[in-house]
Amino acid sequence: MILTDTHTHLYLEQFDDDREEVIKNAISKNINRFFIPAIDSTYYPAMIALEKKFPNNIFLMAGLHPTHVKENYMEEFQVVEKILKTRKFYAIGEIGIDLYWDKTFLQQQQDVFKKQINLAKKSNLPIVIHCRDAFDEIFEILEEECDDKLYGIFHCFTGNIEQARRAISYNMKLGIGGVVTFKNGKIDKFLNDILLTNIVLETDSPYLAPMPYRGKRNESGYLTNIVDKLVTIYGLSPEDIAKITTQNSKDIFGI
Repeated sequence: MILTDTHTHLYLEQFDDDREEVIKNAISKNINRFFIPAIDSTYYPAMIALEKKFPNNIFLMAGLHPTHVKENYMEEFQVVEKILKTRKFYAIGEIGIDLYWDKTFLQQQQDVFKKQINLAKKSNLPIVIHCRDAFDEIFEILEEECDDKLYGIFHCFTGNIEQARRAISYNMKLGIGGVVTFKNGKIDKFLNDILLTNIVLETDSPYLAPMPYRGKRNESGYLTNIVDKLVTIYGLSPEDIAKITTQNSKDIFGI
């Protein structure tokens, strides 16, 4: 059985004291593949160092996170363009729109989201979307950009059934993580109406730890708690959940 964490920030400072232990613990639970989203240019050295330590398990993305879109966003975008030419990346992510914390840079977020989508298309790469309080804004841009080169993952999906189906219509898989285990998470109520072939697993560690760890630091090893929840939702074995969702991740990332 091979499980894939399609979204984990293992390079962040929250793991500085026990990073290798956390990764080895996850691997001991058959979580062998970790896809690592970017935030901004300051994190690439840590991401690349992590890949060097675990070259068979770590797969990197490049991109500018919407909460890090500021006045200098074009400089940051140019870094993404340049670093893509220097080495292999498996996606452009995480990118998107976040209106939860601050709406100041909405126009800039929209602009660089479009730019990064087109960079992904030009590079034949998937996108990994971050959406918070911004479904309408995200869907508006995806509607404009939708073609056979647009595909990827709607990371940390927390919408309703209609939004889930619309995201899937844009060639997106739904990234399902700890929220599916929350009592008020809501997505567990309709997820069995979504084919498992449209879903990938993720932790978003160190954020959004599943029950019973909610409120604590999340780890990739907790992906098994998400699997357990999907077992109850879909009535499938953990092995079937692992097989299908890992194949979905291979279809997206090409590895």
